[in-house]
Amino acid sequence: MGLRAHRRPPHREARRRSRLLPVLATVLALGAAPAVLSAPPAGATPPGTKDVTATMFEWRYDSVATACTTVLGPKGYGLVEVSPAAEHIAGSQWWTSYQPVSYKIAGRLGDQASFSRMVSACHAAGVKVVADVVVNHMSAGSGTGTGGTAYTKYDYPGTYQTQDFHSCRRDIADYTNRTEVQTCELVGLADLDTGSDYVRGRIAGYLSSLLALGVDGFRVDAAKHVAESDLAAIKAKLSNPNAYWVQEVIPGAGEAVQPSEYTPTGDVDNFQGAFDLKRMFTSDKIAYLSNWGEPWGYLKSGQARTFIDNWDTERNGSTLNAGYGNTYTLANVFMLAWPYGSPNVLSSYQYAGNDDGPPNGGTVNACFSDGWRCQHLWRQIANMVAFRNATAGQPVTSWWSNGANAIAFGRGSRGYVAINHEGSAITRTFQTSLPAGSYCDVQHGDPGANGACSGPKYTVASNGTFTATVGAGDAVALYVGA
Repeated sequence: MGLRAHRRPPHREARRRSRLLPVLATVLALGAAPAVLSAPPAGATPPGTKDVTATMFEWRYDSVATACTTVLGPKGYGLVEVSPAAEHIAGSQWWTSYQPVSYKIAGRLGDQASFSRMVSACHAAGVKVVADVVVNHMSAGSGTGTGGTAYTKYDYPGTYQTQDFHSCRRDIADYTNRTEVQTCELVGLADLDTGSDYVRGRIAGYLSSLLALGVDGFRVDAAKHVAESDLAAIKAKLSNPNAYWVQEVIPGAGEAVQPSEYTPTGDVDNFQGAFDLKRMFTSDKIAYLSNWGEPWGYLKSGQARTFIDNWDTERNGSTLNAGYGNTYTLANVFMLAWPYGSPNVLSSYQYAGNDDGPPNGGTVNACFSDGWRCQHLWRQIANMVAFRNATAGQPVTSWWSNGANAIAFGRGSRGYVAINHEGSAITRTFQTSLPAGSYCDVQHGDPGANGACSGPKYTVASNGTFTATVGAGDAVALYVGA
């Protein structure tokens, strides 16, 4: 599980939403939320041959459609994860998306028509769609939702009534108690009784309606707050029980619920890997990454989705985030180049306060404007998606390190990357298994037709060597096909 310094404290979820507690004094009340689901043993790993996901956090669905057409498809992303499609509580904060009040698509990010158009556009671009779903709970307060639904806590007309919620109507206090974690309330959010056949049927009906709109899979937020057996029962009811399924299960020392319990149902987000990469890139040495993956005690590669940060961890400091500059970029480069798990790249926005909702209500007029960070488009990250696709199935070869913070490695005979996290440049002749030829350095240029490259090129000799100077906080990446 990694070093203790980066293990998740038992009350992480409570602290994750604690920043929302002041909102309890308002008419809407608090925090962010999770989701739940699952079924018969599912095929882990994402559908299709391209396994990199871009999470477009709080992007409107019409903006996601444009991104699929102009960037995600052309750059080789296999999947796009979109923020929850359900009516939710009113408010400008990002976490309002995580307090549903009905299952109709009538939220800040778009209606059912725009959601359907997005799915079609992404599919046309060769990108599959993963919907973030919130099914562990409903809201924490009362009011009128974004689609006009009037509701009170435990009473959501046409969807749920008081008997559909767990009887433990208080906050979770003891994360070493499994029953409490999975039946009590997460920061006051009305906790659905997912052991009820009626509740399971309503959730499965909602998810199946998204499948009918073309969705390829689901990201289950805060899955640890739902028993795995409940998720399995819900997934079994889906119109397609084999839909892709990835679950948020955050590890914590001494906690009753652990990530490995959820692998029979689908993939699991690898939080420990993100915690460890922050440690390696900030206080330890990246030379230690030579066997990063299952030998570190992680889930099997085919069951894990890797990431550098998500919208919670970029705010709570448990992982790297865009504020770390080239350290963040290089960690993403490593994740995409390394053959463990299925990588997930966060695309987010700048925020002055942790509760800040998306700029322009989620409309992205252009990347790198209005506060949109668009990490999915950064050349050093985006071009590594094609690197990963080109090197799929290839083992790590020709590992080299300086014993500290400069590393290099190949991916069989298909690719090679050098990462320099030192404070000064390194110059050396690298030994690769690449075929002889001229290669575009996709860290600094975009490959084009007929061997064109908008940046520097390197010549690999017949013995597989090339010489390069890699700047401080920089990288070089070559692959067959570029």
